[in-house]
Amino acid sequence: MEDKPQYLASGVSRREVWSWAMYDFANSGYTTVVITAIFNAYFVAVVTRNEAWGTFAWTAALAVSYALIILTAPVLGAYADAYAAKKRLLFLSTVGCILFTALLYFVGSGDLWLAVVLIILSNFFFTCGGNLISAFLPELAQGRALGKVSGWGWSFGYIGGLVSLGLSLGYVTWAQGQGKPAEEFVPITMLITACMFALSCIPTFLFLKERALPQPHLSGRTVVREAFARIGDTVNHVRDYRDLVRFLACIVFYQAGIQTVITLAAIYAQQVMGFDTGDTMFLVLVVNVTASVGAFGFGSVQDRIGHIPTIALTLVGWIVMVLLAWMAEDRAMFWLAANFAGLCLGASQSAGRALIGYFSPDARRAEFFGLWGLAVNLSSILGPVTYGLVSWISRGDHRLAMLITGSYFIVGLVILIGIDVPRGRQAALRAGGSSATAEG
Repeated sequence: MEDKPQYLASGVSRREVWSWAMYDFANSGYTTVVITAIFNAYFVAVVTRNEAWGTFAWTAALAVSYALIILTAPVLGAYADAYAAKKRLLFLSTVGCILFTALLYFVGSGDLWLAVVLIILSNFFFTCGGNLISAFLPELAQGRALGKVSGWGWSFGYIGGLVSLGLSLGYVTWAQGQGKPAEEFVPITMLITACMFALSCIPTFLFLKERALPQPHLSGRTVVREAFARIGDTVNHVRDYRDLVRFLACIVFYQAGIQTVITLAAIYAQQVMGFDTGDTMFLVLVVNVTASVGAFGFGSVQDRIGHIPTIALTLVGWIVMVLLAWMAEDRAMFWLAANFAGLCLGASQSAGRALIGYFSPDARRAEFFGLWGLAVNLSSILGPVTYGLVSWISRGDHRLAMLITGSYFIVGLVILIGIDVPRGRQAALRAGGSSATAEG
């Protein structure tokens, strides 16, 4: 019988960790193709017909989606914990994202409201799924190896994004060679993305286990009222989780910068650097490779040098990236900035997820990852909308908007300094009823 690796939790096999990571592989096609590389630029150039308000309309649509997540994520997490329903809710969110992504096929020139509604819904379900799959992480890895396993999953995810984007790029290249306009070939890439998501997530639902057990319920409470009551209890004991709260505040700011880059990279490349659709897709494809390397490499680094130094290092990298993109006058420097962003993207996303897992009590993992989702989605409103407003007010000055984005990384770095990781871990262990020496 094969020995279980020391970094896995009791009863967890390599196959189950792989099936968990396959969800990152599956859903990354959505954020890569729809949010980052293709549909966002298509929305501005074709759907809004290059109107001055096009970029702001895109960021506003995403903001509505993220606002819905902010209102629902912690409650869904609390429900998932109370009823051991993480996997069931994950399935529903996955079906929703796949369905509404496929329906983007019907969006053409001038179909503003159809595009807005479908983006709001598809991104809502995508983000719900991301929060829920992350809540499985502390069940799969030892506490001292959360960074490593999180890094593997995120690294594998970027490879999934690479595959979806590569298939889309192959089709787009062929279609452009046939003289087809974007309105004919971009919708097909939405179907490619939806199909890849549907096929790639199958192992997750076959092999990933729901280890949590339903918890004692509050008598006389409906499901919704009980979920809110659990959130209320967490709020009443917020002082016990001060390091978690500080890190969530840190996430709001540094993720505001990250989400801006993810959401507007293709628009910046086309509007400032003169990239066409094919150029942009190839750029994002290469950046996915560097992001995968960053997530994989920094996952092990995080477990060795610590959570805070790792995240601080990536935030400094993000600040350098913003300055490079702002100064770029030719494609060579912009390519350098983009790949710098890739390395920092993979590392910072993976490291943040691992630290949330480290700070999460056993009985409230989905709830705390719901709070993580709340912070990330608040940042997803703050950053892109700031960028959209600046570009609108400045009559299309994307360089200024990019420079202002860098301020979010600076604020995040300042907040990060005050976080005490051992104290935050002890709070999680006390709340979970675990021994202070358990699993690192």
